[in-house]
Amino acid sequence: MTRRTLEDPATQPVRRRDALRYGSALGLAGVAGPAFTGRALAQADDLAPYRSARVNWRQAEGETITVMVIPASYFENLISLQPQFEALTGIKLRFEKVPPGQIRQKALLDLSSKTATYATHAADPMYYPLYVANKWVEPLDKYLADATLSDPAWFRYDDIIKAWRDADSVDGKPYGIPFDGEVTVQVYRKDLYAAKGLKPADTYDQLVANARALTDPATRQYGLAMRGFAGAGQNMYIYPSLFRGFGGTWMQGGNVVVNSPEAVRALTWYVDTLTQFAPPAVRNWNWPDIADAFSQGTVATYLDAHSSAAVINNPEKSKVVGKIAYARWPKGPNGKRVTSIWNWGFPINAALTDKQKRATWLFIEWATSAETQARTSWKFAGPAKRSGINRMSLWRSPEFAAAMKDAGDNFITAALESLEQDTDVDWRPRVPQWPAIGETMATAIQSALVGQKKPKEALDEAQTRIQQILKG
Repeated sequence: MTRRTLEDPATQPVRRRDALRYGSALGLAGVAGPAFTGRALAQADDLAPYRSARVNWRQAEGETITVMVIPASYFENLISLQPQFEALTGIKLRFEKVPPGQIRQKALLDLSSKTATYATHAADPMYYPLYVANKWVEPLDKYLADATLSDPAWFRYDDIIKAWRDADSVDGKPYGIPFDGEVTVQVYRKDLYAAKGLKPADTYDQLVANARALTDPATRQYGLAMRGFAGAGQNMYIYPSLFRGFGGTWMQGGNVVVNSPEAVRALTWYVDTLTQFAPPAVRNWNWPDIADAFSQGTVATYLDAHSSAAVINNPEKSKVVGKIAYARWPKGPNGKRVTSIWNWGFPINAALTDKQKRATWLFIEWATSAETQARTSWKFAGPAKRSGINRMSLWRSPEFAAAMKDAGDNFITAALESLEQDTDVDWRPRVPQWPAIGETMATAIQSALVGQKKPKEALDEAQTRIQQILKG
């Protein structure tokens, strides 16, 4: 992170013609007097860190693009900066907010029909193989290498977390730029652990031992919780880490194999552990349900995204504020830790016109830059300080540490070590058929969790279905 990236905008010189130009872009042209001058100068100051990039930000001026995102605080923070982007570029932005359960389907429909309604969208990284196989999105290496569109010294693509860059790439080529992401960590009640003389688990066996020591159904205290709810992004968000920790490999001989001995052992462990040490309803719980239970003191430990810290530290709803600590995902029987590799990234719709593609790239470059990441995190005026920032330099910055100081003990260290050491791009099977495979696996996992089927039976049935999916 260079000094100019995050320097105080107020130190930058402002030329009168720039102030007038940016003021006009905000719809302030024709307003006379000192009040206009002050607002225009302030806006120009806001834009100075971006104008320090060797990029012609106004090369797609007059264009309009629509960006589809989910209704989450990290995107709301970005949306609040829309006037700054429009003033900088002369490009009109339109944001459309779509719930997570629908955004993938809307994106698929738009991309496959080539209607180009959405210039870009918050993309699930597991969908890139499908997008690329159909040539629905643009390879972004050419935009990164184009000196008229990108300033490498300013943008610093390599500063973006490698695991997320890898997740948004296919065959080593980027197709999306990560905006916000997460990593799965161990979240635990440090007071309960201290009372029992426990340490955060370093292995699956230790995780089970801790859960056993902290489970007391008579007092409605349970030692461990993990997502059980069926969904490619729900129980199939947790199970892949267990599977890989048991030594499982998704691809064998060019085929997706989900019923290997390692898979059966992983699912059996998942079922047995939740049955013994988790609240009975966990089989149908998503991550907010788990975070709520932890907040109310019902759960002593859970494994889930680091970003859930915002929920469990809400003083208006949580009873455990000040009693929280974090650790990395435990090692599996094969000695490996494998955490989630998740982010929301922005691709470019291949059906756009050339000018629209340039406009979309300028938006992506702006949104994922270090300056905008900081402005939507610790520099954001509202209460929601983003914890899913995309750059290693920002994760290590004292400003981010200060913003996250109340999240709990070891929060940044656990997440950062996990991001650097425990990620695996093959955490889930990266194939074009992922949407159907992910849902098939999610259904099989839940059928085992609720006791409808034995783990091997559930996985054998899933394998049969997946073979059909792969054949088309």
